Amino acid sequence: MNFEYDLLKLDIENTVATLTFNDPDALNAMSASMLASMDLALDEIENPDNGVRALVVTGAGRGFCAGANVARMDGDGGAKSNRPHDAGEGLEKVYHPLLRRFRNLHCPIVSAVNGPCAGVGMSFALMGDMVVANESAFFLQAFRRIGLVPDGGATYLLPRLVGMARARELTIMGERLPAKTALEWGLINRVVADDKLLDEANALADELSKGPHSLKLIRNLLWESVDAKYEEQLNNERQAQRTAGRTEDFKEGVTAFNEKREASFKGD
Repeated sequence: MNFEYDLLKLDIENTVATLTFNDPDALNAMSASMLASMDLALDEIENPDNGVRALVVTGAGRGFCAGANVARMDGDGGAKSNRPHDAGEGLEKVYHPLLRRFRNLHCPIVSAVNGPCAGVGMSFALMGDMVVANESAFFLQAFRRIGLVPDGGATYLLPRLVGMARARELTIMGERLPAKTALEWGLINRVVADDKLLDEANALADELSKGPHSLKLIRNLLWESVDAKYEEQLNNERQAQRTAGRTEDFKEGVTAFNEKREASFKGD
């Protein structure tokens, strides 16, 4: 199945969906049109009838996403309006609901980062359970250069992924972080040759799409763990294990193990 939206494409093949930011002339910088399209695409991804069990997110052309489309921002501080300018309003009304949908998605996400990955585009990339970048990719938190602060959850994710010192360097200095260094820092999972990026991402997504229902529970547990106390997380694991133990996939997994064969999970 193929869906064409304004500045966005969605392809669903078997159980893997590929969401492509599709405004290459603007390095896939996010605009109101692209964000509205993303909301529609997520409806299809979450539709059980479409059978999506893994998602690849990437960008068309030579960049993943250059962040928000700064050319369309109004930086006049409200001079053209009777009310004070609120640069955070769009976050609350548009970006945050979308990021929450990614966080709560029923299936694993593989981010395939090609070329520039900046600003809020970097936040969307880091929503991936597996983040793969090509050798030409770089990551950038350039908010200070236009007088804004990191957003899209960046100040939450970065200290937890790379530590406070490196998070400060990324956000306060606002310098490019090459893919190789991002891998060394533990920000991403893999770096591959430019022409192998989608092959690697699709192979990962295909593998994950064959996984059990418990993958949803695992990704949720990991999200919960970053703020939970030890006893809370023990309880979270206990509740998730109860749910996992009641699935048909668990029965199949045990049966396959005893029969010394590969399990055939259905995702339920």
